[in-house]
Amino acid sequence: MQRALTLKEHAALVDRMSTAQGVDLETKMMEGLLSPGRLGDAVLACTACTNPGDCAHWLDNHAPGAPAPDYCRNIDLFADLKAGRRA
Repeated sequence: MQRALTLKEHAALVDRMSTAQGVDLETKMMEGLLSPGRLGDAVLACTACTNPGDCAHWLDNHAPGAPAPDYCRNIDLFADLKAGRRA
């Protein structure tokens, strides 16, 4: 059960961070720029982060469009998607 909760928590963080970066993950999937497997990889990368509490705090205190924190494990993914590149 704990694993499922961890995955849900990090899936929400990935979604919130992508939105903060101006990236709509659902749209990118429909455009063929993001596969379901790559999105799953992003969530798994997020679970390895040692700063999930800091990330949630950052998201609560930064306006959309602010550069993602350096410790974000998906910073390159969001940059590629925002630029219209396949991730």
